[in-house]
Amino acid sequence: MQFAELVGYYDKLESTSSRLGMIDILKEAFKAASHEEIGEIIYMTQGVLAPPFEGIEFGVADKLVEEAIAIATGYSKDDVERNYKKSGDLGNTALQLTKASKLRRMSSRKYSVHELYESMYKISQASGEGSKNIKIKTLADVIASSSPTEAKYVARYPVGQLRLGVGDATILEALSVAYTGERKEKDALEHAYNICSDLGLIGTTLVEKGMEGIKEFHVSIFKPIRPALAERMPTAEEIIEKMHGRAAVEQKYDGFRVQVHKRGKDIRLYSRRLENITDMFPDIVHAVQTEIHAQDAILEGEALGFNESTGEFMPFQETMQRKRKHSIEEKIGEIPLHLFAFDLMYLDGKDYLRVPYSKRREALESAIKGAKTIKPSARIVTSSPKELEKFFEDSIENGLEGIVAKDLDSPYIAGARKFSWIKMKRSYMGKLSDTVDLVIVGYYLGRGMRSEFKFGGLLCTVYNEKKDIFETVSRIGTGFTEKQMSEFRSALNRIKVEKRPARVEAIIEPDFWVEPRYVITVKADEITKSPTHTCGRERQPDGTEVGYALRFPRIVGEEAIRSDKSVEDATTTKEIIEMYQNQKRVRVEEK
Repeated sequence: MQFAELVGYYDKLESTSSRLGMIDILKEAFKAASHEEIGEIIYMTQGVLAPPFEGIEFGVADKLVEEAIAIATGYSKDDVERNYKKSGDLGNTALQLTKASKLRRMSSRKYSVHELYESMYKISQASGEGSKNIKIKTLADVIASSSPTEAKYVARYPVGQLRLGVGDATILEALSVAYTGERKEKDALEHAYNICSDLGLIGTTLVEKGMEGIKEFHVSIFKPIRPALAERMPTAEEIIEKMHGRAAVEQKYDGFRVQVHKRGKDIRLYSRRLENITDMFPDIVHAVQTEIHAQDAILEGEALGFNESTGEFMPFQETMQRKRKHSIEEKIGEIPLHLFAFDLMYLDGKDYLRVPYSKRREALESAIKGAKTIKPSARIVTSSPKELEKFFEDSIENGLEGIVAKDLDSPYIAGARKFSWIKMKRSYMGKLSDTVDLVIVGYYLGRGMRSEFKFGGLLCTVYNEKKDIFETVSRIGTGFTEKQMSEFRSALNRIKVEKRPARVEAIIEPDFWVEPRYVITVKADEITKSPTHTCGRERQPDGTEVGYALRFPRIVGEEAIRSDKSVEDATTTKEIIEMYQNQKRVRVEEK
């Protein structure tokens, strides 16, 4: 496939306002792809060169792209910068200046998808002395050989701003339709993806081996598994009932969720977003090498600061300071980490995903018996709501988030939110005491005293898992620090889009729409019914349509954007509805 052909599909994607329309466009693109290039097309559509766990990054900043555009078009760097400041989109700057350029094309070469991908990969691999010039020259050569529309996407790709709005679930559904003719195989594709976390590999396997190849996917060391997620319930009684009368109840830690992969002495650590964070935590790596009694293993735990002498857990904001690329050794001394292991997925040749939780836990405890830095999460096994309640209260008193109850007979359900895991953070007085994680989809300009920041608030959404869309639930206009306002303005300005993204369902119009990319944690007084928000929106008996909204929302924490969470990890529409119903029920019980 020629890159120009793929760009045609991208232009259609950028223009559509329908998720189903996106699926149809992607279906046609995938059907037109060869076996050799389907994986590369999927990565490019995601805006990456490889799955996150491989850690392959472009290493390209806006200024570098500006220089490449200047060389390719003959304009000065000042001209390019002025245009970029005006357009707010390097892609549009490349399109406009390439179209207006009077330079002869440096080359009449037309890039295939594979050749374009290889050029971008070359940029990512350039390092050391002279690497900046290699990156600029390579990018300039490609832009100079491109049509204006091609140049738009060439400029956007290395800075992660393709602006296509395509989610993983949309790609999986398009693959299913393209290669099986129907949507029903999406679930099987998603199961394979949950095990390997590599959409490009899913696409390549589907094209080359069909659904039989997809059904053969199995757990592999150094291919992280998409983490299991928990549902919510408000009371101990309901949890025990949901767990068929008996449950394991673990403390819920407020730290870094870490997936550990071990093959001999080779250790890799992955974040909740499945990024390779091995180099950030050498103390955990050493502990895995010396304290896990197994040749090969995949296990999951929460890393957080813990004071051995006092038995106290460090606050999340302090633990967050350990997530860094520089001065790591200094921080190890200040904030030593413990890894509280809570699940096992693989051990010495055996896949534990389908093994009941009770057996997984036994194997996990055997593998880390006697360890000092790595410890099993504190837990009880109980049939008593009162015992669960006390364990919850003790956990809160010790500075933890709450508890997670687990079905003793359940498998590990990768990448899904099921009632095999249930978390509890109690609501008091019918008010919303729990936090929610929201996705930013728009922002407002500042008014009055905030006008200098050019930022006045956010339009936020929850994730509708069933529809793979984002539904509005809140406008947040208060509680920002000056630092946060400045950071939001800078971050969101880079991902502005001209119209509502196809996967966003909204009635409210912000001053600017943005790609659904950033997650924030929010606290509110309560959840209310709303005619202006689309979260859970349903037609009422009187003919009106009403959704759900947060009342008096405000951001939690100094670090506003949750870099450890993807937009699909955000609070779901289903959770908001359940929290509203629980809140309503508590009020009735109190009367």
